[in-house]
Amino acid sequence: MKSYALFLGCTIPARQPNYEISARKSLEKLGIELVDLDNMTCCAPPPLRSIDLKTSLALAAYNICLAEEADLDIVTLCTGCFESLAMTNSLLRDNMKLREEINGILSAVGKEFKGVKEVKHYLQVLVNDVGLTRLKREVLKPLDNLKVAAFSGCHLIRPSKYLKFDDPERPRIYDSLIEVLGAKSIWYRNKLRCCGGLLRGYADDIALAIARDKIVNAVSAGAECIATLCPFCFLTLDLGQMLIKSTYKEEYNLPIIHYAELLSLSLGVDPKELALEIHKIKIDKVLEKIGW
Repeated sequence: MKSYALFLGCTIPARQPNYEISARKSLEKLGIELVDLDNMTCCAPPPLRSIDLKTSLALAAYNICLAEEADLDIVTLCTGCFESLAMTNSLLRDNMKLREEINGILSAVGKEFKGVKEVKHYLQVLVNDVGLTRLKREVLKPLDNLKVAAFSGCHLIRPSKYLKFDDPERPRIYDSLIEVLGAKSIWYRNKLRCCGGLLRGYADDIALAIARDKIVNAVSAGAECIATLCPFCFLTLDLGQMLIKSTYKEEYNLPIIHYAELLSLSLGVDPKELALEIHKIKIDKVLEKIGW
């Protein structure tokens, strides 16, 4: 059994237990062990790098050090956490001078970054450790004909130089993982465009307009749900529909669902075990289509 140190980040434990539960249950069914490490902290999200690069690298590297000490690779669920940790891992491996500077900071808390462990996103574990062939074989409740608007967010595929996840202009891995469950991953206008989530709290009107555009484009393409990977994208598009209703007087009721939830449901996990009540936009129609 392959084991990983699970990096949950800040938002998932605080606001989205549904994401954590579904990720744990799906990987457990697929023979992947998740190990919780003590004292993990914030990933130092992408915006922090533009304010203080060395502080952000030191924070991210601290978490990687914990995994190195446990002799485990890291798996992340949040795409923002993935970008922060994977980019830090790459930068410090390749730049010895920068690594020495960051290790000088880390020495104050008895840590040293060595660059001997990998940082993977949840989807990479599914593709590389499980594989599409086995994943298809494990499906108990196919998502037959469910039209899914795949949305990976901004931080999974870019900057591609460091993340090396998929083609940043024509990504296909996520669509393949949706379709192996029996669903149809549909094309929709501005599929790769940001959800607007990182503008919330700074320019709320612009953030909501961008989120509305994402919802409208998915609905217009015939989507029956949007499948997300990022907890911020989930919040922006799920809770955001309530704000769209009050601001624009428009009601879409388009379910927003994490890929890990779709995977768990297709692997036969009872919906009652997945904390689906967290969703502001109910996913009953999706459950009915799957046969739950």
